[in-house]
Amino acid sequence: MGEYQLRCVSDRSVQPAYSLACPHDNSLLRADYLTKQIEPKSLPGIWRFLDWLPVQGIIAEAQGAPVTYKSRGLAGELGLENLYISFNGYWPERGAKMPTCSFKDLEAAPTMQRLKERGDNPTLVVASAGNTSRAFAHVAFLTGQPLVLFVPEKALARMWTTLPAGAGAGTGKDTSTSTSHVTLIAVQGDYYDAIQIAEKVQSLPGFAAEGGARNIARRDGMGTVMLDAALNLGRMPDHYFQAVGSGTGGISAWEAALRLRADGRFGSFLPRLHLAQNLPNAPIYYAWTGKEPQAPCSEMFDDVLFNRKPPYAIPGGVRDALQETRGEVYGITDSQAAAAKKLFEQSEEIDILNAPAIAVAALEQAAISGSVQPKDIILLNITGGGKARIKEEHTLHRLTPQITISHWEQAVLFLEGKR
Repeated sequence: MGEYQLRCVSDRSVQPAYSLACPHDNSLLRADYLTKQIEPKSLPGIWRFLDWLPVQGIIAEAQGAPVTYKSRGLAGELGLENLYISFNGYWPERGAKMPTCSFKDLEAAPTMQRLKERGDNPTLVVASAGNTSRAFAHVAFLTGQPLVLFVPEKALARMWTTLPAGAGAGTGKDTSTSTSHVTLIAVQGDYYDAIQIAEKVQSLPGFAAEGGARNIARRDGMGTVMLDAALNLGRMPDHYFQAVGSGTGGISAWEAALRLRADGRFGSFLPRLHLAQNLPNAPIYYAWTGKEPQAPCSEMFDDVLFNRKPPYAIPGGVRDALQETRGEVYGITDSQAAAAKKLFEQSEEIDILNAPAIAVAALEQAAISGSVQPKDIILLNITGGGKARIKEEHTLHRLTPQITISHWEQAVLFLEGKR
């Protein structure tokens, strides 16, 4: 099991095991695992990395895991000899079987298990632009965990599951489903509005905050992308590419690399982080490059990548990760992302979600500019894909909201009425 002490990044002080915040400042917490050299377990999915996950048990049915493979198609197009792809989606021919087609599965399973181990059985509250809520809903259907999801109206199309939980209505490949312990609430507004409402609700008795970037289970779950790659390569990559909204995925890759460096068997140099955002909704890009921010727009290539207040300047946050890894942040336009998506899908012969196309475009820019060299060992995180592929084998059950709200008071009244 992943035995650990929970420490504040800023002063290394030890905090209670289920904390989400440091008492003295806004520092992130980090798990300091007792096991310093990771030994993969004979367990399904990401549970093989149990040494470095903050849980004591597993959810055996949650078997999603990253799959690392050496690229031929995209690598040839970009002139890269050692391009490795971490595919986090549904592509059974490659061994990738994430049921929501998103690497948010890596966050949801350990977060749910850790919540169960708390022992007080609260209702978990999650705000999401769609992919995260879909992942948490899937695990809740597996476990029966009470869950409330706050999702912006325009992201509701992303709310589906392959599990027919409850009495669904509809026919064909897109059916509706409902369940008594999972409540989906639509929010009139964007992702940040959903976060603000969720924060009000999760402070009420009987509800628990999921925690976002402050939840070590989420970060260490995502960190298994780096662990899987290092175990497959026998070393850490020279470069790591990912599209980010809050930047938590970048923090996770950095923290996993710190553990691998301390392990002593995977190299002494940290992978250089290459993070990418979708212009003009790119606060991390503007903060890191010092460029004048453009006004955000309501339409973008993928709105899951827009977080108005990312954990950038806090101790242990995105800025620290970029500084320690000599990182770089890319601003990608819609047209660049669309072209990169087409390039990846044609060269690798699998569909991907819009968000990872931002990372592909960043990699293309880096290859052209010389930020990466042809022989460098590169890891590209494809954070979601295979939706077209999963439709060939599974029925997608659409999740419909029980209510649409604009203010947090409406959510409280509705949830109190359900008790």
